[in-house]
Amino acid sequence: MFKLSPQGPRRLRIVGLAAISILVVTVAVAPASNAQPVAATDQTTTDVAIPGVDEISSSPNLRQIANVPKQGTFATEGALDSDLAFQGRYVFAGNYEGFVIYDVKNPARPSIVSQVQCSGSQNDISVYGDLLFLSTDDPRSDDSCASTSVPRSETVWEGIKIFDIKDKRNPRYIKAVKTACGSHTHTLVPSKDKKSVYLYVSSYGPSDTYAGCATPHDSISIVKVPVKKPTQAAVVAVPNLFPDGGNPGGNGSSTTSGCHDITVYPSKDLAAGACMGDGILLNIANREAPRVINRVRDTVNFSFWHSATFNNSGTKVVFTDELGGGSGATCVETVAPTRGANAIYDIAGRGDGRSLVFKSYYKIPRLNTTLENCVAHNGSLIPVLGRDIMVQAWYQGGVSVFDFTDSARPVEIAYWERGPLTTDRRLIGGSWSAYWYNGHIYSNDIQKGLDVLELRDWRIWTAHLTRFKELNVQSQPSFLGSNW
Repeated sequence: MFKLSPQGPRRLRIVGLAAISILVVTVAVAPASNAQPVAATDQTTTDVAIPGVDEISSSPNLRQIANVPKQGTFATEGALDSDLAFQGRYVFAGNYEGFVIYDVKNPARPSIVSQVQCSGSQNDISVYGDLLFLSTDDPRSDDSCASTSVPRSETVWEGIKIFDIKDKRNPRYIKAVKTACGSHTHTLVPSKDKKSVYLYVSSYGPSDTYAGCATPHDSISIVKVPVKKPTQAAVVAVPNLFPDGGNPGGNGSSTTSGCHDITVYPSKDLAAGACMGDGILLNIANREAPRVINRVRDTVNFSFWHSATFNNSGTKVVFTDELGGGSGATCVETVAPTRGANAIYDIAGRGDGRSLVFKSYYKIPRLNTTLENCVAHNGSLIPVLGRDIMVQAWYQGGVSVFDFTDSARPVEIAYWERGPLTTDRRLIGGSWSAYWYNGHIYSNDIQKGLDVLELRDWRIWTAHLTRFKELNVQSQPSFLGSNW
């Protein structure tokens, strides 16, 4: 997500706070003023010199094996690469101008199968069988792929676009569903009978002068898509997740007016919402009526609750703070290690009595220049048996792999990054999403295209035992070894 409010920087310390007991559906504020830094070191990630323009720096155990640059109309500076989805031998990559399908049967030699022009930020992407879904969070003149951007006061359409991808070389646009305030992101949630899929649509930023997106906006839209009749897709519910209005903002924390992203764990009927000024835990047993069972707030260190990742057992959540909206240089000395970072929470209790208990912050241990946008962004769990290890994008901070098995003492075990894009201005770039899929890390770089990375580390060898047929990271699958 991008909102132009450049901010400053950071270094690594892992900070632990006292555990906080939280009553169901009550708000708890992390008392960061009592936080004490805890050293977390690893021989592969000691501080190194900041690399020069486009210079690659990495730990010995993580290396790039392939790159496919952006092509054609997607190659411009303003055509930002965004999120990723996976199916079989294919990687599906969003871009503000549309999406690309890559064949990665040989990860060291990926190739472009097709590139579909369909403008509309962010083009957040997911796939299910023969269907592909795109989010449009940009007021458009109409719902076609030839639409143009219009002022917010004149919004005609924004929401979800659906494509038939049975023929990967020739995807077909088959349906559009308009949603309130558009669709900044969406999360795919399979129905329990597998006959339908739901899309939990997150959007925010209402205004009484924004056509179709008036205040208040404390809800998400739920789109139901019949798998065999996808052209019948429609909004079936608009649940209000914040009847009290959510975080009113202040002290650097965002006002809650919707959610940025939701990660679901369908097999556990659980979801975690990153909702601007609030983090929430939801019961999604009834897919059309998700219920908030716990809410947390950090008005000291968190600016913008951006995304969430569960561990495999469903007993932890890693929330990210997108301080600066993705355009800020927050990985510099003047920004505290508790800001623009991850916050790791344990999940205590059972059923609707579950609550989020803060344990620590995690931020990458390297400094960037003031010309590099850098902050915690999209990542995924690596399917390691018996440990909690995650790979994560940090924009121009690169790709970081960290172990949070000990919630209070997360530690980086690998990294890979490029140096700044320029020497004279802050150009938005770096890794938007970095995800593990069937033995490799795939990173969608905003300016540089698709990167494929190989992680060779004894600590993750069991991850090679797990193969997914399909992966939408925000619809989190469980893997062998779950202890819950």
